[in-house]
Amino acid sequence: MQKNRLTWMIGGPQGSGINASAEVFAKACSRAGLRVYANIEYHSNIMGKHSFYRVRVDDEDVRSYKDKADILVALDLETLAGDGDHRRWATHYGHLAEINDGGGVIFDNEIGFDPATANRPDLRFYPVPFMEIIKKALEEVGKGEQARRYEVMKNTVGLGASLALCEYPFDLVAEVIRSQFKGKRAEVGELNVRAAKLAFEHVKQHESAKDFPYTLKPGKEPTARILAKGYEIHAIAKLKAGCSFQTYYPISPATDESVFLERQQRDYTLLVVQCEDEISSINMAVGAAHMGVRAATATSGPGFALMVEGIGFASITECPGPVLVMYQRGGPSTGMPTRQEQGDLQFALHPAQGDFPHIVTAPGDLREAYQDTFSAFNWAERYQMPIIVLSDKKLASVYTTIDKLELKWDQIDRGERFTGSEWTAVDAKGANDAGSQSGHNGNGHAKMDLANVKEYLRYAFAKDGISPRSRPGIKGGRHWITSDEHDPDGHITEGVEMRVAMMEKRMGKLKLAQKAIPQEQQYFLHGPKDADLTVLAWGSTKGTVLDALKVLEAQGKKINFLQCRLMRPFPAQAVGDILRKAKRIVSIEENYSGQLAQLVQEQTGVMIDQRINKFDGRPFSEDEVVNALAKVYEGAKAEPVVTHVH
Repeated sequence: MQKNRLTWMIGGPQGSGINASAEVFAKACSRAGLRVYANIEYHSNIMGKHSFYRVRVDDEDVRSYKDKADILVALDLETLAGDGDHRRWATHYGHLAEINDGGGVIFDNEIGFDPATANRPDLRFYPVPFMEIIKKALEEVGKGEQARRYEVMKNTVGLGASLALCEYPFDLVAEVIRSQFKGKRAEVGELNVRAAKLAFEHVKQHESAKDFPYTLKPGKEPTARILAKGYEIHAIAKLKAGCSFQTYYPISPATDESVFLERQQRDYTLLVVQCEDEISSINMAVGAAHMGVRAATATSGPGFALMVEGIGFASITECPGPVLVMYQRGGPSTGMPTRQEQGDLQFALHPAQGDFPHIVTAPGDLREAYQDTFSAFNWAERYQMPIIVLSDKKLASVYTTIDKLELKWDQIDRGERFTGSEWTAVDAKGANDAGSQSGHNGNGHAKMDLANVKEYLRYAFAKDGISPRSRPGIKGGRHWITSDEHDPDGHITEGVEMRVAMMEKRMGKLKLAQKAIPQEQQYFLHGPKDADLTVLAWGSTKGTVLDALKVLEAQGKKINFLQCRLMRPFPAQAVGDILRKAKRIVSIEENYSGQLAQLVQEQTGVMIDQRINKFDGRPFSEDEVVNALAKVYEGAKAEPVVTHVH
């Protein structure tokens, strides 16, 4: 008997409501003191294609999914048998092979499935008359003839049936279902509760349900926890940081963040604008940042490809932002719009032509996503440059438990600002400046005595390279902005000395950021310093690697994990020192080429030829990382990992 360590899966055609039932189940478990990690896999079309949702529940913290589930709810035949019978390249061959020994399979008895064909005598199959149960629930309120209109309630029927197997208290789930249907929809909520209860009672009648080996009970001391998705956390961090302007053009999986913010904008000083394209999105965000508000945008790889000129413009004009959350997905081109990949690291590091300053950070979990997105606004205004926060599809859609959402570095820093009293000596324009030499004020005034004149210079050569920024409406703060190289006034120049001085001014700000950003936000070494094997990884693989190392540690294997979080400016000295002391190194990334390994080699000179890469559009499971690392630990050569679909 396995208690409080369960993975529940539901599969069906897109549009059948599998996400609703999975999230109800996750909420019921989380509210009862259990810990949850849930993720959904879905196609890039709107309706019809196969999708499935896994919910992993445990007493202890879980940060990844397992290859196998204990309970499967099948709303259609494809969930059980796959699509390999009618496709040249099968997406999958059904989920029956992904169920643990002794597990349970609940399916609609109308789909024409014969358990004898499964060749899994160890599994327990429970055919459930989904539509009959829905009709019975409706008959109780005089709507029996409308059963087909309520067919979407099949997902709730499947949920209720599975609760009977794992012995989870039905009332806890019923409470969550009711909370999803308020006001005029309360009646629909009660219908769903009743349908789930009838399914629960139906399965309870099965003799084999009485000794089902996988059970789930509420925690001993339920405590208030947060259950959230990644895009919600990025959005909440923007609100917390005081973001006033968000732009976007719809693109998966980034759109969810902006839609979430649209729902909140009436309650906050925030304007969300859906633009005509990504070019407008970045340029409007840059313009808003120059106007003095905290501005942001969100996109994915194809949209980011259209934003690169705007990012370069923000950088050369020393714009205080914007903050851009980049949700990576499978590429190139349209690629795999709803699938996972860490394929845009090198792109984010070098998105526009020439050398220019920008910061790139890659949080590894939702807590880090909250902090890094918040901090990004401070960095944007303190160093007057665009900031890229690298997220991905996995982080965006994961639904997981967070004990507490808090900021370790929670102060708002608006950076150096011109208020109307900080005047810059004209000679701060630098040598060979045409405006100074001619004796004309760069702000358009007549000839003056330069020895006694001061004025506002937007790009003055300050000691630390950061010139106080102005905004419209500040007396004396008039200035020019151009995408060309410019002098301290903002006027176009192609002078040799001025070009060199301005490049050094802009690029030098990266060194300032490197010194000021806390070490924990740059990199972190998890595990023993004297490990036999060091894992190098970044971004959303963090949770999976930590879960895998916990399993491997129990097997007596000594492995540590170097997580890289700040990608630009890269902490080359510290990372290099750690890796040069490592006995053996292996990288783990969800891309084809090992983009972090390439960055580390470029920045530190440490060569990493052992690489565990995955690029099939699905994230690593705990089991995949455990198996891959165990082989490397024993001396085998690292190989790419492919999701097992048979």
